[in-house]
Amino acid sequence: MAQQAGAANTWAEARSDAMGGTGVASAHYGSGVLINPALLAKAKPDDDITVILPAIGAQISDKDNLEDEIDNFSNTLNSYRDSIGFPPNLPQISAAAGDLADKLESLKGKTAHAKAAGGIAVSIPNDVLSVAFVTKAWARANVSSYIDQGDIDQIRLVEANPIAAIGIDPDNFNSTGFGRAAIVSDYGVAVARQFDFGGVPVSIGVTPKLQKTWLYNYSVPVYNYDSGDLRNSRYRNDDTGFNVDAGVAADLSENFSVGLTGHNLISRDIDTKVVNGFRDTFQISPVVTAGVSWQNDLVTLSADGDLTETKGFKSESNSQYVGVGAEVRPLDWLAVRAGYRADVKDNDSNVFTGGVGFAPFNRVHLDLMGLVGENETWGAGAQLSLTF
Repeated sequence: MAQQAGAANTWAEARSDAMGGTGVASAHYGSGVLINPALLAKAKPDDDITVILPAIGAQISDKDNLEDEIDNFSNTLNSYRDSIGFPPNLPQISAAAGDLADKLESLKGKTAHAKAAGGIAVSIPNDVLSVAFVTKAWARANVSSYIDQGDIDQIRLVEANPIAAIGIDPDNFNSTGFGRAAIVSDYGVAVARQFDFGGVPVSIGVTPKLQKTWLYNYSVPVYNYDSGDLRNSRYRNDDTGFNVDAGVAADLSENFSVGLTGHNLISRDIDTKVVNGFRDTFQISPVVTAGVSWQNDLVTLSADGDLTETKGFKSESNSQYVGVGAEVRPLDWLAVRAGYRADVKDNDSNVFTGGVGFAPFNRVHLDLMGLVGENETWGAGAQLSLTF
């Protein structure tokens, strides 16, 4: 089964998400704890406490409507079973078998993916040591199917010779529906400080955090698949551990900044439950990203690139992302944003992003974003921030 990692970010921040997922060097101090903790120290003297309540975002790729197709497979199977009666209606059995074989073939090699993230943060700037409290969560899920060619061959045999239905029991098929999901929540305290190195302001930040993980491994015969069961506790395993994020940022000139951040610097491999003979392993591994930005009073331009691969379940293919973005501020209270994000490994959908930001009185900040990409990929996000 070829599957995607589907994990561009382990955070949601509507401004950065609208700018192609960039932000390592360009995010504001109030949201820096979500992206690059070093940015927390880049607050200006008149900047105040910022509270994010909350930031949320979600994305889905399902060009084949796979989840509904697997859910509806049982209807086709029931029609086939109903056709096998006494006295046998051979043309009806043949037609039902053909429909069932067509349905199995249509499910072959199909996958669907979803991701979501959210966060709450309180950032307190200070000349000596800036501090932020953060709670964030991110989730990844995929649905896929393993369709055994032997199952298709048996049903095709019935289509050609309906009498063969007597010796074929679909309950013994090997085709399987899979659902994999991971939910990771972080609870941390970030600290950051700015230093002067030869006249260059350099900020360093770190976020030690408690990390809680829930894994779901839903593996059942395809005719028993029910998407609602994916979240059932009988398929769940959980784990608690420690991790850390860290970052650095520097202002090389009045307009030009660079940054480097690492998320989940402690690698952790967590096994799912064994369900019907299947087990997977979820990999939490370091993701190191570099970023640059250029800004003035009207425009911000940004670019980020992952220096490491993004991993997920071992059954998935890894990804590695690059993004570019821009923000234009025609009015003090209005910002317009756009960007593009791509997976250089070509295992996740490339997307165009965009959004707007409103900041009445520079106290209440409402940011909205959306994205669209290949393989019927769609997403949206929102963020509410308050500055005191």
